[in-house]
Amino acid sequence: MNTISDERLKKYFQIAEKALKKAKKSKQKISLEVLNKSREDFIDMIERYIEDAKHFHKKGEDVNAFAALNYAHGFLDAGARLGIFDVHDSKLFAQD
Repeated sequence: MNTISDERLKKYFQIAEKALKKAKKSKQKISLEVLNKSREDFIDMIERYIEDAKHFHKKGEDVNAFAALNYAHGFLDAGARLGIFDVHDSKLFAQD
């Protein structure tokens, strides 16, 4: 798969918008225990998405590989923004 159909793109816009709406309505959930475990959880998710991207690329599904890499980088940027990663590199992260 090397293209994204309008139908598929529409589906993911709907999912993202629905998730954002739910997130906005939610309460903040944070505790010291969560913060202590967050770094490991973020790194685990990032590594999984990168491995998924490699898998999709090997199968010739470059659109899915690109999407997985964007999820991985989303976790990297979120981790930097939350202070989970102290990176100070504006070329690699949205937050420096």
